[in-house]
Amino acid sequence: MYPPEIVIPMKEELTEKGFSELLTPAAVEAQMSKAGSTLVMINSVCGCSAGTARPGVLDAVMGAGKKPDYLTTAFAGFDIDAVKAVRDHLKPYPPSSPAIALFKDGQLVHYIERHQIEGRSAGMIAENLRAAFETYC
Repeated sequence: MYPPEIVIPMKEELTEKGFSELLTPAAVEAQMSKAGSTLVMINSVCGCSAGTARPGVLDAVMGAGKKPDYLTTAFAGFDIDAVKAVRDHLKPYPPSSPAIALFKDGQLVHYIERHQIEGRSAGMIAENLRAAFETYC
């Protein structure tokens, strides 16, 4: 597990902008049972990918005409049980962090894996997400 002093500022980058934390498997299951659209950002310490994923997600949400009903996050390597529960909803995709998932009524409708984040700018990630928001939210 990563030390809190490393993780907390990365968590706050999202939570200070309105993202709710999914900290337990029960919280994940409660969220997935809600009607509507839920964005889940699996946050990570990986500088090369998470460094563009977090700003990309924030840009997408702040600049979207349509956006998810719920904005949530769980931190890989820190919120271990919660992330495992989220990943159960992402099957058959393999574990990936960072990653960004959009659910509609508890069903996965759009997913961006780490390999789709690496080497892409925050703007490219935001554009991808805004297109998904227009379709599913």
